[in-house]
Amino acid sequence: MTSEHANNNSLPHDPRSYWIDSIETPAFPALEKDIETEVAIVGGGISGITTAFLLAKEGLKVTILESTRLLKGTTGHTTAKVTAQHGLIYDELIGHLGVDSTKLYYSANEDAAAFIENYIREHGIDCDYQKESAYIFSTTESDRQSLENEAKAYEKLGIDGGFIDNISLPVTAIGAVEMKNQAQFHPLKYLAHMVKEITEQGVQIFEGTTAVNMEHGDPAVIHMRNGIKVKAKYVVSASHFPFHDGKGYFARLYPKRSYVIAVKPEKSFPGGMYISADKPTRSFRSVKINGEDMLLVIGDSHKTGQGVPEIEHYEALEKEALKTFGAQQVLYRWSAQDLVTPDKVPYIGRISESHDNVFVATGFRKWGMAHGTLSGMLIRDLITGRDNPYEKLYAPSRFPLDPSIKTMVKENMNVAAQLISGKFERPDKEIKDIQQDEGAVITIKGKRAGAYKDNSGELFVVDTTCTHMGCEVNWNSGDKTWDCPCHGSRFAYDGEVIEGPADQPLKRIDPEKIDYSTST
Repeated sequence: MTSEHANNNSLPHDPRSYWIDSIETPAFPALEKDIETEVAIVGGGISGITTAFLLAKEGLKVTILESTRLLKGTTGHTTAKVTAQHGLIYDELIGHLGVDSTKLYYSANEDAAAFIENYIREHGIDCDYQKESAYIFSTTESDRQSLENEAKAYEKLGIDGGFIDNISLPVTAIGAVEMKNQAQFHPLKYLAHMVKEITEQGVQIFEGTTAVNMEHGDPAVIHMRNGIKVKAKYVVSASHFPFHDGKGYFARLYPKRSYVIAVKPEKSFPGGMYISADKPTRSFRSVKINGEDMLLVIGDSHKTGQGVPEIEHYEALEKEALKTFGAQQVLYRWSAQDLVTPDKVPYIGRISESHDNVFVATGFRKWGMAHGTLSGMLIRDLITGRDNPYEKLYAPSRFPLDPSIKTMVKENMNVAAQLISGKFERPDKEIKDIQQDEGAVITIKGKRAGAYKDNSGELFVVDTTCTHMGCEVNWNSGDKTWDCPCHGSRFAYDGEVIEGPADQPLKRIDPEKIDYSTST
């Protein structure tokens, strides 16, 4: 899929997150020598920063290790809803976990939301924080029973909200489930204040510093890609996909992508945060851009590296915005990726019962603002020896009961199918067919490879074999990346790692050394 296809509409040429584009964040140096610290946190998003903030307040010496730039990963590409309404989840969780555990799930998210609100108010942070009701709606009669069951679950759990017949969106909805007193904000303005505070507290931050492995022990030893080592009494993996996969997390998590466009609507937005029960998912929330009321349109979730050309997901959201709100101008477009656990409850806590000084926070299922904050609160309590009511619910070592086992089997079968199909694929496209600003899987001398040609005509050719477990990556036409359909590793067009579990770049192929006359 070429960029020419994308430019037939009003989509911006390149993906760019409004949150990242609208705020300057300080740069930090790369780690250049071996160090020792009390707490090493791998990952500089909301989980890592909140954990660092809370542990520094306890008087611990804390170091953050970020592979790229602080706040430029999943946190910088969120939809920034601070909510305990995570789709139609509560009726399902009651069926799997029981009422008491499900009530804990809701309370945990409410506690995290209260922490965010209190921190904003205490410090007077201007981050567009706004209380809103959250709604799950449907436009199809077949979903009514699911909505009503969810509303009954709210009643059992004491959640402020319930079923309503009508919503204020300009869609023909058959009903919705409302959860009151939720919120939205600008996440990077919020976290930029916290970053300033933790640096003043003495937290060390290193960017461009990729952790690739770890030796368990006391202290634990983290190995960086460049050979540098960090010794730490406690290690926290807050790197989206756990950087240390000693417990087989790649088989217990699966990656999903979704898409966001920011538009200037012709119709006024009624307020509230909305997400559909219908598929493909559609979600709406307001946002202030340069002082004007704009709209975020979100959805089209799919497994990473699989499905239709990714640019078509952006186009689908643009059509939705035009149909529903008369939007004529798309100001920003970006995408986000998150990980899902088999039982849909994140992994937050000790990586295993036998390693009580290593912690992990992952599997937020695209609801990372509250769960990322909860991670800091829960991990702080585990390290400082406090009791926490949510420890057992979120424990990464919990035994995966049915239907989790069925989900794991299904996802692992999908991975196996992707691995096999990628190895046998022989694309028709050749390197000579690649146009400017186009990327594609090609065949060179009978072997699968990937090529991208930039606007200046420079050609980047990579081996498409993912450096994690050998699956074949596919070209992402929406974001100009190479995405792995097995475990969600993503690489830039030149092969550099964007996100794990891979920690090594794709092998580069020198286009100058390719014999074009025999490349078919």
